[in-house]
Amino acid sequence: MEEMIENLPGLRHEVASGSGAQAVERALQLLSIVGRGAEKGVALSDVVADSGLNKPTARRLLMALMRSRLLEQDELSRRYYLGGELYVLGMLASRRHGLLEMAGESLKRLSGLSADTSFVSMRRDDYAVCLHREEGTHPVRTHALLTGDQNPLGIGAGSLAMLAALPDSEVEAIVGRIESVIAVQYPGYSPETIREDVARTREAGYALNPGRVIANSWGIGMAILLPDGRLAGALSIAAIDSRMGEERQKELAGLLRQEVERVQSKLRTLFSSQKPVTQTIRQPARPRTPERV
Repeated sequence: MEEMIENLPGLRHEVASGSGAQAVERALQLLSIVGRGAEKGVALSDVVADSGLNKPTARRLLMALMRSRLLEQDELSRRYYLGGELYVLGMLASRRHGLLEMAGESLKRLSGLSADTSFVSMRRDDYAVCLHREEGTHPVRTHALLTGDQNPLGIGAGSLAMLAALPDSEVEAIVGRIESVIAVQYPGYSPETIREDVARTREAGYALNPGRVIANSWGIGMAILLPDGRLAGALSIAAIDSRMGEERQKELAGLLRQEVERVQSKLRTLFSSQKPVTQTIRQPARPRTPERV
């Protein structure tokens, strides 16, 4: 618990302010309440009624959870939803559920058929996180990306594939935010390079990293989408440059496309099997008034 709090600045602020363990317990209670209404979101009035907290306290804890990216708030409806950080934490903590589980067989096939190293990655804010690395049998391997490594979106094949799958406005916002990072840490890149890579990725249908992160280490990647079209992650393959000629790029792209389709099919099955919550146990309701938070 302490490690989790240390990595989540919103909750860390609440604990430091003197609320301590009680603040954490209340925050987790609010997470549970929002989670029960994950599909439609939850209004502040519902959170207050279900938690028994007063409105200022509930709102303060909700804001702390939003700062920690555990919750999100829709700008129009003002309703609260579970945040992306929860998905990331669960993905990093467990090998049994989610994208990593669904992509496991695909990674084994990709590395088995290509003899090169394959990866599954997902987005974390402006970064791509490598969830798993599956080694191939080719004796000469690239070690450009290890499990747990993070690169700004657009840096590397899987990361670029994810960036290219986002709307133009979001791509521009991300490029603007990571510009200072790539200037210091990634001399092979520039904002204009990333924009050009995004355009080429969309045209080709797959992303290519021609050894820009580490010389002689090339990568090819393809985005995985959720049933509603949102980004889920990416599959990618890395190899030395001599194994990434134009003809082999097309061959590897075909393998990636097959496995991306398999993973997306599993995601469709997962989402179609989820039934909406039809009943929620509530505490006695309190009088409610319209609000804007």
